[in-house]
Amino acid sequence: MIAYDLRCTSAHEFEGWFGSSRDFDAQNTSGLLRCPICDDGGITKRLTAPHIGRKSNQAAQISAPVSGEAGESSAVLESSTPQLANVSASEAMSEMITKLAKLQNEVLKDSRWVGRKFADEARAMHYGETQPQQIHGESSPQEADALAAEGIAIAALPLPVIPPEAKN
Repeated sequence: MIAYDLRCTSAHEFEGWFGSSRDFDAQNTSGLLRCPICDDGGITKRLTAPHIGRKSNQAAQISAPVSGEAGESSAVLESSTPQLANVSASEAMSEMITKLAKLQNEVLKDSRWVGRKFADEARAMHYGETQPQQIHGESSPQEADALAAEGIAIAALPLPVIPPEAKN
């Protein structure tokens, strides 16, 4: 992966992650890149300094987070992650995702995987046909909308879950 500092014609700056320089060029040429703030399609790369990781014997010095506006699109993510002294934004993001994954695993430890039967199981509990319990599984956006319209409280997980049968 390669991270580029990007700018739209309205001077909004944000960060984009791409598989290669060629991927950036292809997405930009085809009009897939948009500013997450104003939806402008005139995106250019900014001069970016290469990231050189710290040595394993160097301790990170943490400073206060830098504030920024959050926004994202399919190809870009605005650089609003906390900036830590001697720690790159990608390292900080990796650390945040690791913490989020641990928290999600803690929440799901007492939850039962129901797979594609999620909507049916949630309805059965809501209407008193089965005992209420924590469940997680898969549903389409249409199924999720239908559950919400019926007054059935559900929440999307922030990170994808590997079904138990797919684990090594």
